[in-house]
Amino acid sequence: MIGRQAKVLRTKDMERILYHVSALTYPERNMVMVLLSFKAGLRAKEIAELTWAMVLDPDGNISNHIHLPSSASKGKSGRIIPLHPQLKDALIILRMVVRKAHHSPEPHKHIIFSKHGCKMHTCNVVHWFKKVYAALGLIGCSSHSGRRTFITNAARKVSTVGGSLRDVQLLAGHASLSMTQRYIDANTDAQRALIDLL
Repeated sequence: MIGRQAKVLRTKDMERILYHVSALTYPERNMVMVLLSFKAGLRAKEIAELTWAMVLDPDGNISNHIHLPSSASKGKSGRIIPLHPQLKDALIILRMVVRKAHHSPEPHKHIIFSKHGCKMHTCNVVHWFKKVYAALGLIGCSSHSGRRTFITNAARKVSTVGGSLRDVQLLAGHASLSMTQRYIDANTDAQRALIDLL
């Protein structure tokens, strides 16, 4: 199974991706797509289904959380995800762009839009990421790479904020810890350092 998993990317890879997509058509939308994957751990379906209502507070401003209902997710994996500052900034910018083009975006409208201005379907989100990774020569990557990177990084850092793998599981929307553990990329350097401490 490990051989078939989407590749976990490094910080510098994500920086290359963000730089690349900023030069494509709809740069503000593209930035949000990448950050929803890497900084919120959303699945392709969740990126496609996300509406403005899910990221707005009661005053109509960009919230500090994504309120993802199960209907926009996989099975019963709806959840509340704190917004990373970089993602929040990207959403604010995208909303301003959408407002200029279409006045005020309706809360029920989907955030990620196609070239026709309507919702981008899941298969198109998957294909978009595939094209981006191929253009950058990133082998073994898929639309799941951002999600797997998010889960791996969260698992490695969660103990530094007093959390546990249970917190990572909830952020990922997994039904079990064993599923979350399957997403986490092993770190041989960390294993070596851990053995030295024993």
